[in-house]
Amino acid sequence: MNFFSEYSFTSGSARKRRSATGIALIAATFFGLAGMVPVQAADKPAGQPAPQFQVDPFWPKPLPNQWVMGAIAGVHVDSHDHIWVNQRPRSLTRFESAAVANPPTNVCCRPAPAIMEFDREGNLLRHWGGPGAGYEWPESEHGIFVDSEDNVWVAGNGKNDAQVLKFTADGKFLMQIGKSGQSKGSNDTANMGQPAELWVDTPAKELYVADGYGNRRIIVYDSVTGKYKRHWGAYGKKPSDEGNPTALYDAKAPPEKQFRNPVHCVIISKAGLVYVCDRENNRFQIFKKDGTFVKEAILGKALLEGITCNAAFSKDPEQKYIYIVDAGSNLVHVALRETLEIVSAFGGGGHNAGQFTTPHTVGVDSKGNLYVGEVMEGKRVQKFVPKS
Repeated sequence: MNFFSEYSFTSGSARKRRSATGIALIAATFFGLAGMVPVQAADKPAGQPAPQFQVDPFWPKPLPNQWVMGAIAGVHVDSHDHIWVNQRPRSLTRFESAAVANPPTNVCCRPAPAIMEFDREGNLLRHWGGPGAGYEWPESEHGIFVDSEDNVWVAGNGKNDAQVLKFTADGKFLMQIGKSGQSKGSNDTANMGQPAELWVDTPAKELYVADGYGNRRIIVYDSVTGKYKRHWGAYGKKPSDEGNPTALYDAKAPPEKQFRNPVHCVIISKAGLVYVCDRENNRFQIFKKDGTFVKEAILGKALLEGITCNAAFSKDPEQKYIYIVDAGSNLVHVALRETLEIVSAFGGGGHNAGQFTTPHTVGVDSKGNLYVGEVMEGKRVQKFVPKS
């Protein structure tokens, strides 16, 4: 029996509603294009037990100071197995932050700081973030990445956000690349356009940016100097801003020649391949570090967009699996990294522990625990522990 037949889900937004029939249809239509990597929905491959996860309902521990988190924009696990969260304090409603109203309308609660660092046990270790001297804090928080030198990189997808920021782990400002409100499109090398996610290749001293909600490309900067190095669009071609990058996904149309907004994640495998989440096209495109196109995989062609929202690799030496956040169906899919064959999934729409309301981002620690952040009304990070 295909694993999708065991579930019935609804999406986190009205235009992405799925019926039970639609979910059954997606199970039969995970596939790639001719000459591309095949993506087949199937029961777990023979001899390969599919990874399964169970939620830890007590992670994280209660926050101090009556703090509550807003929409979770980014999650990253650093080299110390510390979990970094970039959340949106301004997304809280007046009822969720009544203690800071003027005048206060209740004794609880208060927005937590945008940047929060936790250990694996859920203890809050550090917190900072927000506007400060010398840099332009994003209008809408989004991606976060902590490099192997413990520098914290922050992106934002607000209307005027055209910059990424670099801080120390304690929140000391180090560098800004790009300037707010200065984006000039997908071939502007000085500024970004509502960048979504980041990845730092520390040995190469390179910062990769999934750029993003306004632009339609991957752009690479020197991670020490901020100097522009290269950029590319879908299939490794020069990106274009022509057409309607936010048009609804059309499963019957030929594959889109450009990335569609948003280009939502960029992650690099140990083999040096760059995986790009082209979220609204329901696909991954995979490149060499120089931007040479390698292959693509289209997931769930029969349904609307949102399947490839975010992704992370498993921590085994071979990076056997890739965990795929599906914001449209409120799922996390587990796939074989080399073939992108789906072998299991967990989640489902809802507010209970282990369910999701618009999962948005995922991180993995060295023990194989997954940390899934929920955006929009979800406003939480949940920890999932591998089942023995």
